[in-house]
Amino acid sequence: MLLKIRWSDVADTLEIPTAEFPKYVRPLLNLANQYAQATRPRIVGQMSELMEKFAGDGVEEWECWYRQRKPGAIDEAVDRIEEKINEFRDVLATIDRDMIVRWVRDLVIHKTYQGMRFQAAVLKAIAAAMNTDWRRATNEEEARGIDGYIGTAPVSIKPESYEIMKQLPEEIDAVVVVYRKTRTHIEVEFDPSNFTSVQR
Repeated sequence: MLLKIRWSDVADTLEIPTAEFPKYVRPLLNLANQYAQATRPRIVGQMSELMEKFAGDGVEEWECWYRQRKPGAIDEAVDRIEEKINEFRDVLATIDRDMIVRWVRDLVIHKTYQGMRFQAAVLKAIAAAMNTDWRRATNEEEARGIDGYIGTAPVSIKPESYEIMKQLPEEIDAVVVVYRKTRTHIEVEFDPSNFTSVQR
């Protein structure tokens, strides 16, 4: 038997009052909070640790206990979020249709192309680090699992999840380079000696 308990039911059971907000307010405040980092542990405390120390019962008692241990924390979080919301207001006033068109085009055209074709940047970076040349694979080579060449070595570029899936039967006659995408960059780890041992 599988039970699914809604958060609203948890709140009702614990007799926590429901805070109602107009449409879009919650996601906007969440976004402002992310930018302001207003509810990080350094501001409001490490909640799991504080809750472990709390021996009382009831949400009112928890609030009183919390405020005694972290005086001013809620006000600081509110100030930080309010500052970001004010910045949002200023920026929202500058957004027009032309800006939205440029944003959508950048997302759908540029970011998609970049996300799907970043292998060339990986090949170029490795080749530069090894002081050699590189090229993209032909359609025929791609069909064999090759993304390009560094020097004369065929290269296949795979996500880090490939390491977990290695037990699957797949024959790639190439140097496998594994990458990891982060929010700001692509991390690639490689052994230069692999490229000299697989030459074509």
